[in-house]
Amino acid sequence: MPNLKLRDRDGIVTKEGLIFRVFGYSHPANAYICDAEYASADIFKSADPRAPRDGAGKSRVFYKFYDDEGWKFIHQNYPQYTVLHEMLGVKVLGVNYADIAKTRQPPERLLELADMEPADKLHAATLRVLTTALERTGLSVENFGVFGSMLHGFHHPDYSDIDLLIYGVKQNVAMREALAELYAEKDSGFRNEFDTDAAIAGKKWRFKNFSQKEFLWHQKRKCIYGLYDDKARSGRIIKAEFEPVKDWNEIKSEYDPQTRIVRKDWVRIKARVVADVDAPFIPSVYGIEPLEVLSGPRTALEAVRVISYMEEFRQQAQKDETIIVEGSLEEVVSPKGSFHQIALTYCPRYYEQTLKVADLNL
Repeated sequence: MPNLKLRDRDGIVTKEGLIFRVFGYSHPANAYICDAEYASADIFKSADPRAPRDGAGKSRVFYKFYDDEGWKFIHQNYPQYTVLHEMLGVKVLGVNYADIAKTRQPPERLLELADMEPADKLHAATLRVLTTALERTGLSVENFGVFGSMLHGFHHPDYSDIDLLIYGVKQNVAMREALAELYAEKDSGFRNEFDTDAAIAGKKWRFKNFSQKEFLWHQKRKCIYGLYDDKARSGRIIKAEFEPVKDWNEIKSEYDPQTRIVRKDWVRIKARVVADVDAPFIPSVYGIEPLEVLSGPRTALEAVRVISYMEEFRQQAQKDETIIVEGSLEEVVSPKGSFHQIALTYCPRYYEQTLKVADLNL
């Protein structure tokens, strides 16, 4: 029987060869809300040159979903992998417990990799990065996990990245501080991926209210996105990132079938951040004190938080900073009372949304 105690970024595999990633920490009874990550070549093929995951000769090929490919594919072909989100009143991607064939958990997989002789160049480089992280932070290997293609065993030694997770609020702070120090050391072998605009060179920029310069500034100070110089051993400079996930004792589900989330209007406001402890995670939550409504109804001045399901806006702002937020004003109505929030999420106006520090002089 698969392990049914799962959290953000744990993997779920179905009998058809679909691989889902658990999304966040709040789920309906007997199901997990998910993102669709990969599908076996037996059921899905992508024309995107970035999509194949063949593990350098592994017998079974998988394809990664990009943008809304997974959402469309599941809805059109496997609607059983949707679940009713009672609070929103809509169906979202998800897997019922009864449909889970296998689970994969990042900490367990990383422990396996750490106990093995490296099977290839990327495996060896991942262990070197992990060793540096352990030495610099004083944390233990149990505080880390591995996600992406290496979690599922079809990484490519010459092309895949080093995708690590760091579990816990304090552990994330320690890792970011260690990475900042490593980036500042000339001979550490580590540098910030966003030191230059090379990270976005050649990419089509779609955000309407969030410039490329603003994006680079925010991404750079997060420190969790790095480049590891492994040219002497594998001939590559490898992307190495440390994505934050909550530790078990930090998780509190907000899912309540008696609560309703009512979408009100589109708003843009200026606000002060008053709480940022949940900012590094998905969803990212920022307690706010609204200062000014820039567009939309004045009801936005009643918003007490921003909740973001977008990777771009995770760990985006810090306590006491003034921010600009644009997104959907919602009222959360429960038997215990109600409050307003601004939500940033997958929607038709995705690229109009923003969360950024105000008045940057770039």
